[in-house]
Amino acid sequence: MNKQELIEAIANEVEVTKATAAGCLDAFINAVTKVLKKKGEVRLVGFGTFTTTKRKATTGRNPQTGAAIKIPASTQPKFRAGKALKDALN
Repeated sequence: MNKQELIEAIANEVEVTKATAAGCLDAFINAVTKVLKKKGEVRLVGFGTFTTTKRKATTGRNPQTGAAIKIPASTQPKFRAGKALKDALN
């Protein structure tokens, strides 16, 4: 499912226009992004939790040349599924 299909599914589920559903989805994405940028977490009970993790700087290899390259430290987004979501899938 891509973003447009998700917007259509939301619009059909709550009986609103696609434009309204798109606005709601964009607002959700923006809100989660802002919280994660501040190193916070978004916890949706039953669905899951969005958090961030720190990845250390490492040394890697260029597969074409074999030369060592430095991979800088970074902050990565992480999603942990909630119990209700896991149960719905099994």
